[in-house]
Amino acid sequence: MFAVPGFAPFPLFPFALFALAALFVMWLRAGNARAAAGLGFCFGLGLFGAGTGWIYIALHDYGNMPFVLALPATGLFAALLALFPALAGYAQARLGAPGRARLLLAMPAAWALLEWLRGLLFTGFPWLAIGYSQAASSPLAGYAPLFGVYGVSLAVAANAGLLASLWLRKGRLGATLVALAALWFGGEALRAVEWTQAQGEPFKVSLLQGNIPQEMKFREEKLAVTLETYRRLALQTDARLIVLPETALPLLRQEVPESYAAILRDHARRNGGDMLIGAFEREQGQYYNSVFTLGVAESQSYRKNHLVPFGEFIPLRPVLGWLINEVLNIPMSDLARGGLPQTPLDVAGQKVAVNICYEDVFGEEIIRALPEATLLVNVSNDAWYGNSHAAMQHNQISQMRALETGRMMLRATNTGVTSIIGRDGRILHMLPQHREGVLTGQVQGYAGGTPYMRWGNAAVLLLAALMLAGARALGQNEATAGNART
Repeated sequence: MFAVPGFAPFPLFPFALFALAALFVMWLRAGNARAAAGLGFCFGLGLFGAGTGWIYIALHDYGNMPFVLALPATGLFAALLALFPALAGYAQARLGAPGRARLLLAMPAAWALLEWLRGLLFTGFPWLAIGYSQAASSPLAGYAPLFGVYGVSLAVAANAGLLASLWLRKGRLGATLVALAALWFGGEALRAVEWTQAQGEPFKVSLLQGNIPQEMKFREEKLAVTLETYRRLALQTDARLIVLPETALPLLRQEVPESYAAILRDHARRNGGDMLIGAFEREQGQYYNSVFTLGVAESQSYRKNHLVPFGEFIPLRPVLGWLINEVLNIPMSDLARGGLPQTPLDVAGQKVAVNICYEDVFGEEIIRALPEATLLVNVSNDAWYGNSHAAMQHNQISQMRALETGRMMLRATNTGVTSIIGRDGRILHMLPQHREGVLTGQVQGYAGGTPYMRWGNAAVLLLAALMLAGARALGQNEATAGNART
């Protein structure tokens, strides 16, 4: 729980460091692996219970799940996520490494590896990976272009191990302080490296935030109001690229009135550019969450590939289909995947890699469109989570994607956070949440690549595996030396 202020919307990244250091101290003092697992579970329950409690809002307030089901479902979700730090605690204790090796090698590596596993299993949920807490103001964020968010998590965990060793007086004070300084100054030095280069001239973009209440979004009698809102906002700007949010038009693309589409298309052409518009698409009986283009460029579309379980598709349909059909009320909750590969959209003189809502949580998937793409665009609808911290946490995740790729990230959302993020991960412009508005600014496309774009997560996984192997070897050497003495 005490790690949560380290994440957005709170600019308090040291909280995550100190919270993890406290956990490492408790792990070292735990009597056995089972006790360490219990401590990890309690830590995870606090982190995910406080950090993702907004899931209750989506289930109860907008999904119409009864309170008696929504509350325990949210708690169960947090408990399932807490199993990963529990497993990290168990694994580091079972290695049998000496105390300092556990703090500096086993614990950081186990933590990073289990975060990566959490982002992989059951379609993945890497939300609140500890590395996100460092985007974008912490010097440790400088490791993102090399190793991605899990590499930043490893740096945070290594820092926590060093802090814990200071507290417990494990090892030489001078060496520990030097290692801490190297981590921080190394990250800061990496932030000064320009991994990518400008491609073309800067140009104007406008991101539209319609602020359509979620409970009104899919009501048929509100459709005309929604269409008029986005028509009016789009016609206010002369930007070369105009981006509407996820499912901004809450109908099928094939059902968009041609007269309406013509107004938007003609306006984009007068601006010498294009629009990206979120809507659903239907093809051969399948439904897709999509973004399509109107304007100077030929018609193109991107279809969401990484879907949200229960929100966008029903896992184990024969067993769990009743949950969507009888308990939850989530429109368009059984979509098809867009498939891979999908090339970047060629609009406004740029190659734009579009990702829809939750897809930007997966850095290893974003880099599939790179280095061809010169610009990243995320369209989202976080209205599902009301006035919670979810939208700012999501924006921080997009900041990490910009850091990893050396590309600017544009975020157009229904109720916020709509923002323009620089390639260094810093927020350049942002609209207030839960207000209608148009965010306009100058953006720059970039070419080239970061090491993370070439390595993906392989480098940090290898590094963590070597750290675990080193901790294990030190434990075996200590055991051998102990046997020799006896």
